[in-house]
Amino acid sequence: MIVLEGVRLAYGAQQALRDVTVSVPEGELVLVVGPTGSGKTTLLRTLADVGHARTAVTAGRVDVDGTDPRTCDQTTLSALVGWVPQDLATGFSTDTVEAEVGRHVSASAGDPHGGERRIEETLDLLGLTPLRSRRLVDLSGGEQQRVAIAAALVTGPRVLVLDEPTSALDPVAAEDVLATLHRLVHDVGVTVLVSEHRLERVVHHADAVLLVGDGVVSPLLDTADAMARSAIHPPLVDLGRNLGWDPLPLSVRDARRAARDLRGSLDGSSTHGPPLVGSPAAPAGRPAPGGPSPLVEARGLGVLRGDTVALRGVDLALARGEVVALMGRNGAGKSTLLHALARDLRPSTGRVRHDGAGAVALSTQDPAATVAALVGADADGPVSAVLAAVDGSAEVFARLAPGAAPDGPVSALSQGQRMALSLATVLARRAPLTLLDEPTRGLDYGAKARLVGVLRELAARGVAVLVATHDVELAAEVADRVIVLAEGEVVADGAAVTVLLDSPAFAPQVAKVVRPAPYLTVASLVAALARP
Repeated sequence: MIVLEGVRLAYGAQQALRDVTVSVPEGELVLVVGPTGSGKTTLLRTLADVGHARTAVTAGRVDVDGTDPRTCDQTTLSALVGWVPQDLATGFSTDTVEAEVGRHVSASAGDPHGGERRIEETLDLLGLTPLRSRRLVDLSGGEQQRVAIAAALVTGPRVLVLDEPTSALDPVAAEDVLATLHRLVHDVGVTVLVSEHRLERVVHHADAVLLVGDGVVSPLLDTADAMARSAIHPPLVDLGRNLGWDPLPLSVRDARRAARDLRGSLDGSSTHGPPLVGSPAAPAGRPAPGGPSPLVEARGLGVLRGDTVALRGVDLALARGEVVALMGRNGAGKSTLLHALARDLRPSTGRVRHDGAGAVALSTQDPAATVAALVGADADGPVSAVLAAVDGSAEVFARLAPGAAPDGPVSALSQGQRMALSLATVLARRAPLTLLDEPTRGLDYGAKARLVGVLRELAARGVAVLVATHDVELAAEVADRVIVLAEGEVVADGAAVTVLLDSPAFAPQVAKVVRPAPYLTVASLVAALARP
């Protein structure tokens, strides 16, 4: 179905991929794995992006079901290859959900209603029917992600190529999307290539893996073999390596089977001691009695966005030196709450009170927007110019993205490196209240671990950090406390170990494996097992 022979790609004088030779058979789900900036997106765009294939491929053969993408116009290729880019803003060309999903669909002479049927089926498949009339600009990032996937699916392509398709999705929505891809592969025979940094979500769905590093692409590998050798791997594989499990588990079910004896020694009264994560938190967003006054406090906070009630009756208090994860399904109101706390949105009801100790720094889901807000219209200037705008940001950027060149243009960075750049300009300010919206989009596990280190250092300096995230593994690693929103209301607020452990949606992989023992991370579990 997909054949690449001796393919080389370059951007000007910069070599991006070298001598790629890969063959992917029909009806396989292939996972593309590699660190941030390794060339994964470049590889995927070669198959699905006409302009990119024509300008970047310098040698070799590219064949998708007998067709060279370089010889197609975009309409012809869209019927063969569905493409879901990581940067959704580059893919949308209409105003509403239904218009975007149906923009490549037209009636045929033999089936005048066929296009309408395909649109309806696709809207239902991705859970978008209730949103069909909504404007794209009014959707949450996760809702926009589902629209992009629907628009790629609606034409019934033989090949589907997706770059970070679950990065903006909550865990339940992500599993729904991956289950849809699984059905397309197994029931329809669609060939799927997917790049994803959150391997814990997708690796158990993969039939095979391509490892990408420094522009070199491996042959097609068995998933278990690839995870055994890959430096990029999910927590389950990390746990299996630490405990010497063979074979390494790829799913929670596999890991629970391997951990049957282990769980018997890790109940709540275990002599291994308490978990190394989480700390007590005051209920219902209120500061602990007798403790210091909160840095920021919301009382009865309500926000209307158009006709939509985005927040209703939110009570929240954040103290100096704590890292709080803000979680909830797509559209629950997380981003709205961040903007209200940053005083970018005026409350419809209630109030937000700051103690006046200093500025607020906000990193949005869109790294380009954060950078543009800092340097104005020249958001695609040199990386060094962006870093020069905030003292200390160059050091933070080098720490988060050590392989990125600071002398090149912003457009030469991968999406994950652009996120690292955006985060660097925000984190380097050390604002007393630091707000981060989906900060791990595009970041591999190594970059995420480095981000955790920076956040812990900020908290030690007394900074209050609120992180809106769908990344349950990030929340498990760094959060002292977790707040869960649902339809604009707080439905949970407590210590991370308490909120995450029993949640079917937001529990990290380790918690699912050793439940009911109160451990959230590989490090905390391994450390507990090592104690006498």
